[in-house]
Amino acid sequence: MLVPSILAIIYQEWYSLIGFLIAGAFTALLGYLVYRLFENTEEPKEKHSLAIAAIGWLMIMVFGAIPYYIIALITPIEVMQQFVPTGMDYTSSLLNFRNPLHCLFESTSAFTTTGLTMAYNEPSVGKAILFYRSFSQWVGGAGFIVMALAIFRHLPGQGAMQLYGSEASGTKLRTNVIETARAIWKVYVVVTFSMFVYIAIGTYFILPNYPLSENIFDAINHAMTGQSTGGFSTLDDSIAGYQSAKMDILFILPMLLGGFSIPFFYRFLFQRKLDELWKDIQTRAMIIASIVGGVVLSLFLMNSELVSNPFREGMFQFVSALTTTGWQTSNIGGWDDLSVLFIVACAMIVGGSAGGTVGGIKIIRALLLQKGLKWHINKLFLSKSTIKSVRFDNKTLLPEEMSSELSRAGIFTLMYILFVFVSTLFTVYFMPGDFTLADAIFESASAQGTVGLSSGITDPSMDPILEGIYIIQMWAGRIEIIPILVLLRVLFYGTKPKIV
Repeated sequence: MLVPSILAIIYQEWYSLIGFLIAGAFTALLGYLVYRLFENTEEPKEKHSLAIAAIGWLMIMVFGAIPYYIIALITPIEVMQQFVPTGMDYTSSLLNFRNPLHCLFESTSAFTTTGLTMAYNEPSVGKAILFYRSFSQWVGGAGFIVMALAIFRHLPGQGAMQLYGSEASGTKLRTNVIETARAIWKVYVVVTFSMFVYIAIGTYFILPNYPLSENIFDAINHAMTGQSTGGFSTLDDSIAGYQSAKMDILFILPMLLGGFSIPFFYRFLFQRKLDELWKDIQTRAMIIASIVGGVVLSLFLMNSELVSNPFREGMFQFVSALTTTGWQTSNIGGWDDLSVLFIVACAMIVGGSAGGTVGGIKIIRALLLQKGLKWHINKLFLSKSTIKSVRFDNKTLLPEEMSSELSRAGIFTLMYILFVFVSTLFTVYFMPGDFTLADAIFESASAQGTVGLSSGITDPSMDPILEGIYIIQMWAGRIEIIPILVLLRVLFYGTKPKIV
């Protein structure tokens, strides 16, 4: 909250500065008191770490909502209207944040890197709030527990490993968890800075008349929201606001890089293993899926004759959905049902690489389930005495190991789809009558997968119950459901063993 205060000073947004300082001071004071209260608690075990991840992220979302509410409450309407771009006659979207539920929704969408928004006209909330939204996505992308482990004192024993595993993929890049957490943030900062330079230079050459100050501000924000696959934008219509096909092409690379895993970047950039670009199973699958899926979606859109630029919009939106970035260049609410259901099933539910900032079931699980299906069928043709190992992701798995991996992937996928299904039922019931079932499925999958693309259902006028459901979905989608179920178990039954 203190970092966007600097932007408030630069752009002389004094009410925003006051809001950030009040919210930051209150959060820091309460955090310090809670820390001192539990300073000497025992080392967390796995069951504790998962509950800590769930309730920790919930509190981050709640306290992250405070600046929106305070700033909206103390800023006079005539000052808000000064944020509205010249020539526009709409009301500042900052006014929406006088509703606390909208503040919680925006904070949740930001920190979970989703990208659905209550700031309907983004530029009208002011530069400081725009930066705060992007900065929240960037910090949330790499993970708060990983950040805490990288910055604060060393935790003894297995405590650090348990906490790291509760939020991250569990992959160790260095000899211990603390060094791994620091390596993750090192990679994260390097790639984000590279994307800032890439976007700023690209925009300068593609749109030479675009104001340099706006170019730099946009590039900083889009580099953060691209690498975190968050998808918030500084423009009114996301990337479509540039009204340039070349700019659409420019932003495909940041989305793809955001969809790759941090361990891949570490091996590729710092260990100089350039062949990882094709040898890494997730990276290779992401590249192939982006090309093939984008072409197929474009053909569907072309056949529907409802989209003016089917290949331009189809390729961009498929990559945006697969990487769960959520930048938008097309009116998805006007698509045909086949195109909508295709992008949901083949991109939004699948998601990008495990070990990255993406949502969805993750492409590694999708590959594992596909490999497991072939393995189960092939087993039928082997004798009972044959032990058939499986080669997957450069590892050899024995039948027992493969069964264990498959069961975990299958259970998670089932829970994920159930969340989307239940949310779809609520969406159909509470959405306005001019939306279809396909729109409801799309919006539910977008919230659950932390994608951020919208068919138009998500806006400040949506039903509060549906808004609350999407908040829960985004929370569950970011920490992969299990920590929330563990937290509920702890709340209802405690931490003692219970026979099921």
